[in-house]
Amino acid sequence: AVQRLLDSIEGTERGLNPDQREAVLAAAAGLVVYGAGQTTTNAEALSGTWRLLWTTEKETLFILEKAGWFGTKAGETCQVIDVEGGTLQNVITFPPAGAFIVDSSIEIVGPQRTEFQFTGATLLTEDRALKLPPFGKGWFDTVYLDAEIRVAQDSRGDTLVVAR
Repeated sequence: AVQRLLDSIEGTERGLNPDQREAVLAAAAGLVVYGAGQTTTNAEALSGTWRLLWTTEKETLFILEKAGWFGTKAGETCQVIDVEGGTLQNVITFPPAGAFIVDSSIEIVGPQRTEFQFTGATLLTEDRALKLPPFGKGWFDTVYLDAEIRVAQDSRGDTLVVAR
């Protein structure tokens, strides 16, 4: 089931290419069955740096697609979760020296649910850091988690697939 998900993601440019969207969503839904009843929010399992493989999240896809407006292209995109510290960072890098970082506080509220509150955002360029105000809150359920792959579904109906 995991290999089916990874195969369906191949060539989708992290979700920018919509051709395989339904296949990815179906494969992700297939993993929900394996994750049912699991506790996926403990610090040991959830904490770490997770690299984006695929998402339906519109703001992330917009930034990935429009990075060329700034004379660059999006590099590594990841989520850094520290359950014990109560923090989550979403990071999109813009090589050679830029990044967009969204900071959040998190609270574990169930065996699969994590609530988050944005606390700020920063756009880093080679010579400056532009601070942006916090802009929302929500939750995500980690519906599947193994040693390498995590699938999450959030309060807006988006799906995220990340890898260690």
